[in-house]
Amino acid sequence: MRVLLLAEEANPEWFSVPLEGWSHGQAIARRVDAHVVTQVRNRDAFVRAGVAAAAFTAIDTEHIERPLWRLGNLLRGGQGKGWTTLMALKAFSYRSFESQVWRRFGPAIRAREFDVVHRLTPLSPTVPSRLATWCRRAGVPFVLGPLNGGVPWPQGFDGARRREREWLSYVRGAYKLLPGYRSTRRDAAALVIGSRDTWQQMPARWRDRCVYVPENGVDPARFPLAEALPPRAPGPLRIAFLGRLVPYKGCDMLLAAAAPLVAARRATIDVIGDGPEREALARQAAELGIANGVTFAGWVPHQQVGDRLRQADVFGFPSVREFGGAVALEAMALGVVPVVLDYGGPGELVTPGTGFALPMDRRDGIVASFRDVLTKLAAAREALAPLRAAGRERVRRHFTWDAKAAQMTQVYDWVTGKAAKPDFGMPLPD
Repeated sequence: MRVLLLAEEANPEWFSVPLEGWSHGQAIARRVDAHVVTQVRNRDAFVRAGVAAAAFTAIDTEHIERPLWRLGNLLRGGQGKGWTTLMALKAFSYRSFESQVWRRFGPAIRAREFDVVHRLTPLSPTVPSRLATWCRRAGVPFVLGPLNGGVPWPQGFDGARRREREWLSYVRGAYKLLPGYRSTRRDAAALVIGSRDTWQQMPARWRDRCVYVPENGVDPARFPLAEALPPRAPGPLRIAFLGRLVPYKGCDMLLAAAAPLVAARRATIDVIGDGPEREALARQAAELGIANGVTFAGWVPHQQVGDRLRQADVFGFPSVREFGGAVALEAMALGVVPVVLDYGGPGELVTPGTGFALPMDRRDGIVASFRDVLTKLAAAREALAPLRAAGRERVRRHFTWDAKAAQMTQVYDWVTGKAAKPDFGMPLPD
């Protein structure tokens, strides 16, 4: 199988979507004859990772990327905020990327030197792809995805929405008016849908070419699944939070929920990550009288996160608007039991036998439900052992990058007529 793999965002030295694009892309490349196309900002990292020069092409769109990045930071009030604004601008820069891809590889695609063209990143369903139409005209199947985005802001969190500078989220649906929205979905041979929210956004007329596969995966090299789990030491329940310290991640709700346990020395909290809310969270811990039981680790390099996270018993993550939720999978891989909200990505990854996905509610309700679960776990630590084992097994079966690459090759076989449409045993959204 010869695949032209478009991973505009792919970098082994970064995190979030670029790391996902790298990990997923390299896993696919181990199974097919893939040529990866990425943005020039990733080139040096590819070389440092040992990727042969003949195995990838770096496209230079910096003349557009740089001014749009500066504009995006201005409009969204600083780095780390205004994700919807950033994605709106991505539609313009990615158009330039695809134009250069077609100039470079269009003749080879028309000559059928590739069996499949696959856009792996960007993940956002708001970014159209003209290559879908160009590839259809050339007779080469175009695969799009995983696509993930558009988790609605829940009721009661409009303040967090404004603090995140998510002004464009109020009119996000306007992306369906963008040139290329319909043609992208009409002309793609397969649409890999990475979340239930994105599935529900997909009009019914295109669902026959959709495959539902949750977006995220885990790298066993960083989160070893083969190693035996060490026994947990007695003492307080060790709770970890991992993520950017921004309003929608909900670390303040975790502190409030666990405060009685921490005050009674029945639990500790390790906050791993940094961001604009750190000072406010530290003040909250002091006001709750639990500062001695809460550690703020700050920013930890991704390569070292596993060593820190594995020390916890429970991963507490009341994020109210999480698209993918890879961190929940990483916790499960390390034998740390997740307690998350059944909303967005984490609610699709954590099952009743592997952790706790609690109902979405307003702030007071979330605090109460988290407090209830944490209190029960602190009183019955033995309940963690079967959850730890089941969580690791779920990750091993479905969520390593190699497992996800195997699923993607089945999609390739489907669109090239070699096999029927795959069914990966994932429950489809209603």
